[in-house]
Amino acid sequence: MAIAGATGAGKSTLLKMIAGLLQPDRGSIRFEGKNVPGPNEKLIPGHDAIAYISQTFELRNNYRVEEELDYTNKLSDEVAASLFRICRISHLLKRWTDELSGGEQQRIVTARALIASPRLLLLDEPFSNLDMGHKQLMKNVIEDITEKLKITCILVSHDPTDILSWAHEIIVIENGKIIQQGNPKQIYLQPVNEYCAALFGRYNLIDTTKLHLFDKADLLSLPQFGDAIFTRPEHFKIVDATLSAVKGIIKKIVFFGSYFELDLLVADSVIVVRTMETGFAENDEVGLSLSKPFSFLTRLRQACLPIVRLSLTIFS
Repeated sequence: MAIAGATGAGKSTLLKMIAGLLQPDRGSIRFEGKNVPGPNEKLIPGHDAIAYISQTFELRNNYRVEEELDYTNKLSDEVAASLFRICRISHLLKRWTDELSGGEQQRIVTARALIASPRLLLLDEPFSNLDMGHKQLMKNVIEDITEKLKITCILVSHDPTDILSWAHEIIVIENGKIIQQGNPKQIYLQPVNEYCAALFGRYNLIDTTKLHLFDKADLLSLPQFGDAIFTRPEHFKIVDATLSAVKGIIKKIVFFGSYFELDLLVADSVIVVRTMETGFAENDEVGLSLSKPFSFLTRLRQACLPIVRLSLTIFS
Protein backbone atom coordinates (compact mmCIF):
# COMPACT_ATOMS: atom_id res chain seq x y z
CA MET A 1 0.00 0.00 0.00
CA ALA A 2 1.25 3.50 -0.82
CA ILE A 3 0.27 6.77 0.83
CA ALA A 4 0.36 9.83 -1.41
CA GLY A 5 -0.22 13.51 -0.77
CA ALA A 6 1.29 16.95 -1.09
CA THR A 7 4.03 18.15 1.24
CA GLY A 8 2.51 18.70 4.68
CA ALA A 9 -0.55 16.53 3.98
CA GLY A 10 0.27 14.25 6.92
CA LYS A 11 1.89 11.25 5.25
CA SER A 12 4.85 10.87 7.61
CA THR A 13 2.71 11.71 10.63
CA LEU A 14 0.30 8.92 9.73
CA LEU A 15 3.16 6.46 9.29
CA LYS A 16 4.65 7.36 12.68
CA MET A 17 1.28 6.93 14.39
CA ILE A 18 0.88 3.48 12.82
CA ALA A 19 4.35 2.60 14.17
CA GLY A 20 3.39 3.78 17.66
CA LEU A 21 5.96 6.58 17.60
CA LEU A 22 3.43 9.43 17.69
CA GLN A 23 0.32 9.72 19.84
CA PRO A 24 -2.92 10.26 17.88
CA ASP A 25 -4.90 13.32 18.97
CA ARG A 26 -8.01 11.13 18.92
CA GLY A 27 -9.07 7.68 17.81
CA SER A 28 -6.75 4.68 17.92
CA ILE A 29 -4.39 2.60 15.80
CA ARG A 30 -5.19 -1.12 15.70
CA PHE A 31 -2.90 -3.83 14.33
CA GLU A 32 -4.04 -7.45 14.08
CA GLY A 33 -7.06 -6.57 16.21
CA LYS A 34 -5.08 -5.03 19.06
CA ASN A 35 -4.39 -1.41 19.98
CA VAL A 36 -0.99 0.03 19.05
CA PRO A 37 0.01 2.12 22.08
CA GLY A 38 1.51 5.54 21.47
CA PRO A 39 4.35 7.16 23.43
CA ASN A 40 1.85 8.46 26.02
CA GLU A 41 0.89 4.85 26.78
CA LYS A 42 4.25 3.10 26.51
CA LEU A 43 7.60 3.96 28.06
CA ILE A 44 9.61 2.87 24.99
CA PRO A 45 7.60 3.82 21.86
CA GLY A 46 7.14 1.37 19.03
CA HIS A 47 5.59 -2.03 18.31
CA ASP A 48 7.52 -5.30 18.20
CA ALA A 49 5.79 -6.48 15.00
CA ILE A 50 5.99 -3.15 13.15
CA ALA A 51 9.26 -1.88 11.66
CA TYR A 52 9.54 1.79 10.72
CA ILE A 53 12.29 3.23 8.51
CA SER A 54 12.34 7.02 8.41
CA GLN A 55 13.69 9.39 5.77
CA THR A 56 16.67 10.12 8.02
CA PHE A 57 18.39 6.89 9.06
CA GLU A 58 21.74 6.35 10.70
CA LEU A 59 24.35 3.63 10.89
CA ARG A 60 26.99 3.57 13.60
CA ASN A 61 30.44 4.70 12.46
CA ASN A 62 33.56 2.57 12.78
CA TYR A 63 31.63 -0.69 12.49
CA ARG A 64 31.60 -3.29 9.80
CA VAL A 65 28.21 -3.98 8.25
CA GLU A 66 28.12 -7.50 9.72
CA GLU A 67 28.74 -6.05 13.19
CA GLU A 68 25.95 -3.52 12.73
CA LEU A 69 23.56 -6.32 11.78
CA ASP A 70 24.75 -8.81 14.42
CA TYR A 71 23.93 -6.25 17.11
CA THR A 72 20.18 -6.94 16.74
CA ASN A 73 20.21 -10.26 14.86
CA LYS A 74 18.18 -13.07 16.41
CA LEU A 75 17.89 -15.15 13.23
CA SER A 76 19.72 -18.35 12.41
CA ASP A 77 22.69 -18.05 10.09
CA GLU A 78 20.74 -19.65 7.24
CA VAL A 79 17.70 -17.37 7.58
CA ALA A 80 19.90 -14.29 8.01
CA ALA A 81 21.89 -15.17 4.87
CA SER A 82 18.64 -15.48 2.90
CA LEU A 83 17.50 -12.10 4.20
CA PHE A 84 20.80 -10.50 3.22
CA ARG A 85 20.46 -11.92 -0.31
CA ILE A 86 16.96 -10.47 -0.62
CA CYS A 87 18.26 -7.07 0.48
CA ARG A 88 21.22 -7.35 -1.94
CA ILE A 89 23.82 -6.78 0.80
CA SER A 90 25.68 -10.12 1.04
CA HIS A 91 28.71 -8.60 -0.69
CA LEU A 92 28.72 -5.62 1.71
CA LEU A 93 29.02 -7.46 5.03
CA LYS A 94 32.79 -6.90 5.39
CA ARG A 95 32.59 -3.20 4.44
CA TRP A 96 32.82 -0.36 6.98
CA THR A 97 29.57 1.54 7.44
CA ASP A 98 31.17 4.87 6.52
CA GLU A 99 32.29 3.44 3.15
CA LEU A 100 28.74 2.83 1.89
CA SER A 101 26.82 4.81 -0.70
CA GLY A 102 23.37 6.18 0.10
CA GLY A 103 21.64 3.33 -1.69
CA GLU A 104 23.78 0.73 0.11
CA GLN A 105 23.05 2.34 3.47
CA GLN A 106 19.33 2.26 2.71
CA ARG A 107 19.44 -1.48 2.05
CA ILE A 108 21.51 -2.11 5.20
CA VAL A 109 18.98 -0.19 7.31
CA THR A 110 16.15 -2.18 5.70
CA ALA A 111 17.89 -5.47 6.49
CA ARG A 112 18.49 -4.30 10.07
CA ALA A 113 14.78 -3.62 10.47
CA LEU A 114 13.82 -6.99 8.98
CA ILE A 115 16.11 -8.93 11.30
CA ALA A 116 13.48 -8.46 14.01
CA SER A 117 10.99 -10.40 11.80
CA PRO A 118 8.28 -7.70 11.64
CA ARG A 119 4.88 -8.43 10.12
CA LEU A 120 4.44 -4.86 8.89
CA LEU A 121 7.15 -2.69 7.31
CA LEU A 122 6.66 1.08 7.11
CA LEU A 123 8.87 2.96 4.64
CA ASP A 124 8.97 6.77 4.66
CA GLU A 125 10.29 8.04 1.30
CA PRO A 126 12.60 5.04 0.72
CA PHE A 127 13.65 6.26 -2.74
CA SER A 128 14.55 9.83 -1.86
CA ASN A 129 18.10 10.95 -2.69
CA LEU A 130 18.80 7.75 -4.68
CA ASP A 131 20.04 7.74 -8.24
CA MET A 132 18.05 5.79 -10.84
CA GLY A 133 20.16 2.64 -10.51
CA HIS A 134 19.93 2.44 -6.72
CA LYS A 135 16.26 3.42 -6.82
CA GLN A 136 15.41 0.49 -9.10
CA LEU A 137 17.48 -1.85 -6.94
CA MET A 138 15.61 -0.66 -3.84
CA LYS A 139 12.28 -1.22 -5.62
CA ASN A 140 13.34 -4.79 -6.38
CA VAL A 141 14.30 -5.31 -2.74
CA ILE A 142 10.89 -4.09 -1.53
CA GLU A 143 9.08 -6.31 -4.04
CA ASP A 144 11.05 -9.33 -2.81
CA ILE A 145 10.30 -8.43 0.81
CA THR A 146 6.58 -8.57 0.13
CA GLU A 147 6.61 -11.60 -2.17
CA LYS A 148 9.29 -13.83 -0.61
CA LEU A 149 9.08 -12.83 3.05
CA LYS A 150 5.30 -12.22 2.96
CA ILE A 151 5.62 -8.94 4.84
CA THR A 152 3.04 -6.22 4.27
CA CYS A 153 4.58 -2.88 3.29
CA ILE A 154 3.14 0.61 3.59
CA LEU A 155 5.19 3.14 1.66
CA VAL A 156 5.12 6.93 1.57
CA SER A 157 6.47 8.67 -1.53
CA HIS A 158 6.01 11.95 -3.35
CA ASP A 159 7.04 10.52 -6.74
CA PRO A 160 4.09 9.21 -8.82
CA THR A 161 6.29 6.83 -10.83
CA ASP A 162 7.43 5.12 -7.63
CA ILE A 163 3.87 4.71 -6.40
CA LEU A 164 2.01 3.76 -9.58
CA SER A 165 4.47 1.06 -10.62
CA TRP A 166 4.71 -0.54 -7.18
CA ALA A 167 1.54 -0.30 -5.12
CA HIS A 168 -1.44 -2.64 -5.15
CA GLU A 169 -3.49 0.06 -3.43
CA ILE A 170 -3.06 3.82 -2.98
CA ILE A 171 -4.45 6.11 -0.31
CA VAL A 172 -4.44 9.84 -1.12
CA ILE A 173 -4.57 12.23 1.82
CA GLU A 174 -4.97 15.99 2.02
CA ASN A 175 -4.65 17.95 5.25
CA GLY A 176 -4.79 14.75 7.28
CA LYS A 177 -7.92 13.37 5.62
CA ILE A 178 -8.33 10.48 3.18
CA ILE A 179 -9.90 11.83 -0.01
CA GLN A 180 -9.46 8.85 -2.34
CA GLN A 181 -8.48 5.20 -2.18
CA GLY A 182 -8.14 2.64 -4.96
CA ASN A 183 -5.76 0.76 -7.21
CA PRO A 184 -3.19 2.69 -9.31
CA LYS A 185 -5.31 2.70 -12.50
CA GLN A 186 -8.31 4.10 -10.64
CA ILE A 187 -6.28 6.80 -8.93
CA TYR A 188 -4.48 7.83 -12.12
CA LEU A 189 -7.39 7.72 -14.57
CA GLN A 190 -10.30 8.60 -12.27
CA PRO A 191 -9.06 11.15 -9.69
CA VAL A 192 -11.85 12.55 -7.53
CA ASN A 193 -10.59 16.14 -7.81
CA GLU A 194 -7.82 18.30 -9.25
CA TYR A 195 -5.63 17.82 -6.17
CA CYS A 196 -5.52 14.05 -6.77
CA ALA A 197 -4.99 14.56 -10.49
CA ALA A 198 -1.95 16.82 -9.96
CA LEU A 199 -0.21 14.34 -7.63
CA PHE A 200 0.18 11.75 -10.38
CA GLY A 201 1.32 13.72 -13.39
CA ARG A 202 0.30 16.30 -15.97
CA TYR A 203 -3.31 16.64 -17.00
CA ASN A 204 -5.69 18.77 -19.04
CA LEU A 205 -8.95 20.43 -18.12
CA ILE A 206 -11.18 20.86 -21.19
CA ASP A 207 -13.81 23.58 -20.84
CA THR A 208 -17.25 22.02 -21.29
CA THR A 209 -18.21 24.89 -23.60
CA LYS A 210 -15.68 23.47 -26.07
CA LEU A 211 -17.04 19.92 -26.12
CA HIS A 212 -18.22 20.46 -29.68
CA LEU A 213 -14.58 20.23 -30.77
CA PHE A 214 -14.41 16.56 -29.77
CA ASP A 215 -16.63 13.51 -29.58
CA LYS A 216 -18.83 14.60 -26.70
CA ALA A 217 -19.77 11.05 -25.68
CA ASP A 218 -16.12 10.11 -25.20
CA LEU A 219 -15.25 13.19 -23.15
CA LEU A 220 -18.30 12.84 -20.92
CA SER A 221 -17.07 9.38 -19.89
CA LEU A 222 -14.14 11.10 -18.15
CA PRO A 223 -14.15 12.82 -14.72
CA GLN A 224 -15.59 16.33 -14.57
CA PHE A 225 -14.30 18.97 -12.18
CA GLY A 226 -16.77 21.85 -12.14
CA ASP A 227 -17.10 23.13 -15.70
CA ALA A 228 -14.09 21.21 -17.01
CA ILE A 229 -13.44 17.65 -18.22
CA PHE A 230 -10.29 15.94 -16.91
CA THR A 231 -7.91 14.23 -19.35
CA ARG A 232 -4.34 12.95 -19.24
CA PRO A 233 -1.87 13.83 -22.04
CA GLU A 234 -2.06 10.28 -23.43
CA HIS A 235 -5.85 10.58 -23.90
CA PHE A 236 -5.09 12.39 -27.19
CA LYS A 237 -3.18 11.53 -30.33
CA ILE A 238 -1.71 13.65 -33.11
CA VAL A 239 -3.23 13.17 -36.59
CA ASP A 240 -3.03 14.83 -39.99
CA ALA A 241 -4.41 18.36 -39.70
CA THR A 242 -6.31 17.96 -42.98
CA LEU A 243 -8.18 14.94 -41.57
CA SER A 244 -9.19 16.37 -38.20
CA ALA A 245 -11.84 18.83 -37.13
CA VAL A 246 -9.67 19.86 -34.18
CA LYS A 247 -6.49 21.70 -35.07
CA GLY A 248 -3.74 23.04 -32.87
CA ILE A 249 -0.44 24.91 -33.09
CA ILE A 250 2.58 23.34 -31.39
CA LYS A 251 3.91 25.92 -28.94
CA LYS A 252 6.41 23.74 -27.05
CA ILE A 253 8.09 20.34 -27.42
CA VAL A 254 9.70 18.53 -24.47
CA PHE A 255 11.67 15.29 -24.95
CA PHE A 256 11.46 12.65 -22.16
CA GLY A 257 13.47 9.87 -23.78
CA SER A 258 10.73 7.37 -24.59
CA TYR A 259 8.12 10.00 -25.50
CA PHE A 260 7.50 13.67 -26.25
CA GLU A 261 5.09 16.08 -24.59
CA LEU A 262 3.63 18.75 -26.87
CA ASP A 263 1.89 21.90 -25.71
CA LEU A 264 -0.80 22.57 -28.33
CA LEU A 265 -2.69 25.84 -28.64
CA VAL A 266 -6.26 24.78 -29.48
CA ALA A 267 -8.62 27.74 -29.85
CA ASP A 268 -7.52 29.82 -26.84
CA SER A 269 -6.50 26.88 -24.62
CA VAL A 270 -3.31 24.86 -24.24
CA ILE A 271 -3.66 21.06 -24.34
CA VAL A 272 -0.75 18.80 -23.37
CA VAL A 273 -0.38 15.73 -25.59
CA ARG A 274 1.98 12.78 -25.03
CA THR A 275 3.28 11.02 -28.14
CA MET A 276 6.09 8.76 -29.32
CA GLU A 277 5.95 10.16 -32.84
CA THR A 278 8.81 12.32 -34.11
CA GLY A 279 9.27 14.96 -36.79
CA PHE A 280 7.36 17.79 -35.14
CA ALA A 281 8.55 21.39 -34.88
CA GLU A 282 7.29 24.37 -32.94
CA ASN A 283 4.57 26.37 -34.72
CA ASP A 284 3.53 23.34 -36.81
CA GLU A 285 -0.22 22.94 -37.26
CA VAL A 286 -1.43 19.44 -36.39
CA GLY A 287 -4.73 17.65 -35.95
CA LEU A 288 -5.88 16.33 -32.60
CA SER A 289 -8.19 13.44 -31.78
CA LEU A 290 -9.11 11.34 -28.78
CA SER A 291 -7.34 8.04 -28.27
CA LYS A 292 -9.50 4.90 -28.35
CA PRO A 293 -10.99 2.97 -26.74
CA PHE A 294 -12.67 5.08 -24.06
CA SER A 295 -15.12 2.31 -23.18
CA PHE A 296 -12.46 0.97 -20.76
CA LEU A 297 -12.48 4.27 -18.91
CA THR A 298 -16.26 4.23 -18.70
CA ARG A 299 -16.23 0.75 -17.14
CA LEU A 300 -13.43 1.79 -14.80
CA ARG A 301 -15.38 4.83 -13.67
CA GLN A 302 -18.43 2.69 -12.90
CA ALA A 303 -16.32 0.20 -10.95
CA CYS A 304 -14.22 2.80 -9.16
CA LEU A 305 -16.69 5.22 -7.62
CA PRO A 306 -18.56 2.77 -5.36
CA ILE A 307 -15.21 1.49 -4.04
CA VAL A 308 -14.11 5.03 -3.18
CA ARG A 309 -17.35 5.79 -1.32
CA LEU A 310 -17.09 2.56 0.66
CA SER A 311 -13.44 3.13 1.57
CA LEU A 312 -14.09 6.67 2.72
CA THR A 313 -16.86 5.43 4.95
CA ILE A 314 -14.53 2.87 6.49
CA PHE A 315 -11.59 5.21 7.07
CA SER A 316 -13.45 8.36 8.12
